[in-house]
Amino acid sequence: MSTKKYTLVINPGATSTKAAIYEGETEVFTENLSHPIEEIQKFKEVADQFEYRKGAILDMVKRHGIGTDEIAIVMGRGGLTRPCESGCYRVNELMKEECHAGIQGKHACNLGALISDSIAKEIGLECAYIADPGIVDERPKYARISGHPVFDLDPSKEGPIWHCLNQKMTAKLYAREIGKHYEDLNLIIAHMGGGVSVGIHNHGKVVEVNRALCGLGAFSPTRCGSINASKLIEVACSGKYDEAKLKKMITAEGGFVAYLGTNDAYEVEKRAIAGDEKCKLLVDAFCYQVAMEISRLAAVVNGKVDAILLTGGIAYSKPWMAQITEKIDWIAPVKIYKGENEMLALAICGKEVLDGVQVKEYK
Repeated sequence: MSTKKYTLVINPGATSTKAAIYEGETEVFTENLSHPIEEIQKFKEVADQFEYRKGAILDMVKRHGIGTDEIAIVMGRGGLTRPCESGCYRVNELMKEECHAGIQGKHACNLGALISDSIAKEIGLECAYIADPGIVDERPKYARISGHPVFDLDPSKEGPIWHCLNQKMTAKLYAREIGKHYEDLNLIIAHMGGGVSVGIHNHGKVVEVNRALCGLGAFSPTRCGSINASKLIEVACSGKYDEAKLKKMITAEGGFVAYLGTNDAYEVEKRAIAGDEKCKLLVDAFCYQVAMEISRLAAVVNGKVDAILLTGGIAYSKPWMAQITEKIDWIAPVKIYKGENEMLALAICGKEVLDGVQVKEYK
């Protein structure tokens, strides 16, 4: 009789790696393996962190007394490869090549498939799997028009970069709670963390969502969101910034970091409550922009929205969620899901694979 019963879940972030062992949908343990910035800075490229992070994960498994012969499947966070359909994918050589190259961006999530597959093969499994990567694109053709063909994204290479895994899982949890199927509902979901993505889920497909990593939508703790194109041209042509610096300003040094010098939303909240007028202004602006982004998506489904779900780390803030809710609850009922469900999402997908659900081939 096989002793394999556990799912190893791996979710790399910028300066930490979340790793967990699940038995079915039940969490056995989860750890947030911290990677000090001084350690991360030793590596020239994100892909160079492979062995360092893999070793930390295997040490964690051993420390908790889990034998590698007890692991039935390894699930990793998907990377920034080419746009694809929603679903669970087998990690193959093409996916690993594109994750290693970071064809849509150099982000730690690219390590998810690489580390997962390496561990899977090292412990005698055929391969690892990923599910609902952040480059899923389910939008209709007309939603991909930018306004000028030079600025249209190539759908075979580029698409929205968003929090697909958490958004899809949150939608399915809500559907389960009310006794319906995800495919029966129209939901607007706002993920608010280091980045902000807001998507409209129309009967199981996300038919519109902002390109959260690259300067669209509401600003966030580290990203600038949608910005004035004329001003961007002016700044880009000023000679003060090179391309790398401009990209960093948009994706890592925008939002709260640019205005307040911190990416800690809780610190911003505390300072605003204590009377810091600049922090209060930025909180109001953040809530205003998120509410606007939610409101505009209601038009996509002609106002027929069943519910609005607010999720991500910032959803822990009661004052901010109250402020956003006050602006949008005329559209549909609002429900808050604090934090994110990415680890559970990967565990559930792993269970489905073990139960025989068909997986997709990345090509």
